[in-house]
Amino acid sequence: MTELLSPVGAREGAASPATPPRVVEHAAWPVLKGAVEVIRGWQRADGSVDLDTEGGPTLADVRQQVERILAALDELAPLLPHDAEYHRALAADLRRWVEQGAQVPDFLDSLLAFHPSQGRADGLQHLVVFPMYTQNGNPDRNLEAVVLRMVWPDWLAELERTRYDNPMFCGITFEDFTAGYDTNSAVLFPETIAVRQAPERFSWGGIFCDREAARFRRVSEAAVGLLGLELPEDVRAMLADQQRCQEAFVLWDMIHDRTHSHGDLPFDPFMIKQRQPFWMYGLEELRCDLTAFREAVQLAAEGVPQARDVQYAILFDRLFRFPVTGERVRNYDGLGGQLLFAHLHQREVLRWTDNTLHVDWERLPAVTGELCERIETLYREGIDRPKLVHWFAAYDLVSGYLPPHPGSVWARGPRALDLDLPPRKLVDEVLPDEFPLSMFYEALAKKLRKVIASTRGITAHSPVEAAA
Repeated sequence: MTELLSPVGAREGAASPATPPRVVEHAAWPVLKGAVEVIRGWQRADGSVDLDTEGGPTLADVRQQVERILAALDELAPLLPHDAEYHRALAADLRRWVEQGAQVPDFLDSLLAFHPSQGRADGLQHLVVFPMYTQNGNPDRNLEAVVLRMVWPDWLAELERTRYDNPMFCGITFEDFTAGYDTNSAVLFPETIAVRQAPERFSWGGIFCDREAARFRRVSEAAVGLLGLELPEDVRAMLADQQRCQEAFVLWDMIHDRTHSHGDLPFDPFMIKQRQPFWMYGLEELRCDLTAFREAVQLAAEGVPQARDVQYAILFDRLFRFPVTGERVRNYDGLGGQLLFAHLHQREVLRWTDNTLHVDWERLPAVTGELCERIETLYREGIDRPKLVHWFAAYDLVSGYLPPHPGSVWARGPRALDLDLPPRKLVDEVLPDEFPLSMFYEALAKKLRKVIASTRGITAHSPVEAAA
């Protein structure tokens, strides 16, 4: 299959005369993008430019490229009047960076001036330029330029207003981007941006539902074919529809995101300032996904059309992509996928028989909800536990489904560890791959490796299937 997916946010019929021009179609956009790419090639990991290497760039070279960015920004800014304050601050940050010798960048002022969550409107464009790392992409704080659109249809806005309050959440899609996003990164988060000090609180966070949906479709189609899984007709129709998948992901993401701060939480919901064993992060992410799944079951019963698709998106991404994506070193998302598969398999909702995967579609929602209840019970009881005791209780939950590595110290229980050490030191005893892949997933990982690799940089405009 080689047909292209529909662009995100596309609507039937000709564009209205009042539709703002696309930033990426303006002649100034490739100029800005090209200048950013030149600067990226000169930057160190911390975002500074080495001006002392013979034959390398001079400060005058950097200034010339920054001036190209500023001139292009002057032309593009009128297309985006809602970002005027941000673009003025961005220009000032860029100038100051050059004036200070292109050392470690500090774009705090422009970060504080960017407020995409305050004007969420479906299809609204933003042009963003920041020195940043891209999560699951480029670990260096290089300059990046991204043109994006907001995904905020009326039905989603109404659910957020009445049911899933999440004032910081921004569903977004790619229009175009520089090299740091030609990767697996599907988020735009303020905490990734180079600043002199972190703000007291962040006011927005963006997730690219077009990349998530396109990646989901490609990997799910491949996995379904490899495993011989027979799909209900509505699921097959969903996988063939990029727009439908995007709507599922933006709803999933909105509910998942708010769940991090809702419920019986025995710890900082994002665990930012804590060092914990990676299975704690795995359980937290899985809890949020399973909460979104449970909410989707309820929403589907109430007639919300996107809700049934959310259930399949969560299940297929968790079962088919997460366990076999990325390295095995403390892969907490992979762990959550393994855990969900094992739970469903042990409850005989999933059966791997005669080299074919069978699913009991009728029992699937209820049995998936049971795992969510187990994790919620763990959390609720954890409020009364010391940290280390809670970590062991979580380990027991996971190891009840997934056999630990035979060489694991943690698997031997508390007496095998030096409990005189502070808990954060005991994290060093966790093996990089504490819960190895099952034989089933080892085989699936080999067969999906090329497909997984082909999703790097994928967008809604990418071919549906990768070349063999």
